[in-house]
Amino acid sequence: MKVSLPQPFFFEAGKRAVLLLHGFTGNSADVRILGRFLEKNGYTTKAPHFKGHGVSPLELIKTGPVDWWQDVEKAYDELVAAGYNEIAVVGLSLGGVFSLRLGYLKPLKGIVTMCAPMTMRTTDTMFSGILKYAKDFSRAFGYSETETSALLESIKQEGMPSLPKLPELIQDVRRHVDEVYAPIFVVQARHDEVINPKSAQIIYDTVESIDKHIKWYEESGHVITLGKEKKQLHEDILAFLNSLDWQE
Repeated sequence: MKVSLPQPFFFEAGKRAVLLLHGFTGNSADVRILGRFLEKNGYTTKAPHFKGHGVSPLELIKTGPVDWWQDVEKAYDELVAAGYNEIAVVGLSLGGVFSLRLGYLKPLKGIVTMCAPMTMRTTDTMFSGILKYAKDFSRAFGYSETETSALLESIKQEGMPSLPKLPELIQDVRRHVDEVYAPIFVVQARHDEVINPKSAQIIYDTVESIDKHIKWYEESGHVITLGKEKKQLHEDILAFLNSLDWQE
């Protein structure tokens, strides 16, 4: 069976645009179902890939937060260049952190953060996430046990030099969250096994947005967009987007 790598997407529908951002070690597949749902409801959706994501983990470890942020800015600028003047952003995990950053650097119609960290675990814990990504990648592409072991050993030997920059990025964004004024919907899974769920309350309490909402999803884990409550999440995000003061 042929396995293909996930691809970024750009689903054009109405004049209202939504930028969808995946998380660390994730890819566009994590937000594709949401993207199609919003497209069917009249929204144009665009999901880029952060450099090194959705490809071999050997490429991932050579990238870092500076690269990923450039990909976010590029995707935003591409929407503007395509004629979309009103843009909302919806981000999962690290994508949620970047959504907040966009919120105080770019004009946004609204922001949705999903399981976005405001604190970060140790680099050892984050590196274990890279090893899990490598195992999943190996399994998807039918690597033998020997090939998988060789891949993991290579990653352990090389390491990821940029990894300490990730908690630095998150702390920097946290220092600026009170500069966010756009309407915001903060989403948090109750059974989040990756980040500290208290991050959601930090975001909600710190933003200066007058129009702000927070919701806990009691049966979901970290990748909430693919969890058992995804349909309710889709409806809630759509309701939030529909409530915004779109001019077109």
